[in-house]
Amino acid sequence: LSTVETADRVLVVHDGRIVEDGTPAELIGGGGRFADLHGAWKDSLV
Repeated sequence: LSTVETADRVLVVHDGRIVEDGTPAELIGGGGRFADLHGAWKDSLV
């Protein structure tokens, strides 16, 4: 996920459908699937 943090745009796909679309900052702030995954990843680094 460290590489994804520098992306211009991220698409989150679930069950074959795009469920989230935006910049990493937008998706982290949005509280959705990407935010959950990102939070779990950050927690694993500590």
